[in-house]
Amino acid sequence: MELLIKLIFCYLIGSISGSLVIGKFRSVDIRIAGSGNAGATNAFRTQGSGFALCVLLIDMAKGFISAKYISTMVLPYFSSVRVDVGFVIILCGIAAILGHVFPIYHGFKGGKGAGAALGAVLAIHWLAFIPAISIWILTLVITGYVGLGTMLAPVSMLVYSLIPGVDSPQYFIHFCIFLIFFIIFTHRSNIDRMRKGIENRFDKFMIFRKN
Repeated sequence: MELLIKLIFCYLIGSISGSLVIGKFRSVDIRIAGSGNAGATNAFRTQGSGFALCVLLIDMAKGFISAKYISTMVLPYFSSVRVDVGFVIILCGIAAILGHVFPIYHGFKGGKGAGAALGAVLAIHWLAFIPAISIWILTLVITGYVGLGTMLAPVSMLVYSLIPGVDSPQYFIHFCIFLIFFIIFTHRSNIDRMRKGIENRFDKFMIFRKN
């Protein structure tokens, strides 16, 4: 029962959309602009860097708070059978990510999970953030595709975790595997557009862009 309550709470926190919260102050809904996605990338494209940064910080906070704090809270009135703490931490992070993508407050139409996932990673295994952000930046400057970098980031975390001598938290490898498949699922439209050659690029960030 304690685990279920924590997961529900993390999902509800994850369902708070950073873009829609910030959008209230500007009277804008980015779900009807650009790609129609409520994540930080579409916020950047349609509203600018300041707006997108605020969105990203809120979305990261959802994953971080869920995995770092809510997962380890003690609920004395509901505690019964104890579940492995490491397992609870991973599940709480996943619950926040699911809330981010399928927010109950906003018709289950949210972002693609990257912001909340990044926050959860910082809470669970912050060292894995380094290869993730490195491969994301490298992919962006070479290809201009944000979505491709986002899909490759969890792959880099898995590879990093499998390196001999790397001390990863319990169940983190399982978390990486979940992220790989889930992020690919949420980016399926990006994959289709890349396959068709019509995916938007951030040309100004590319090193080898055409002038």
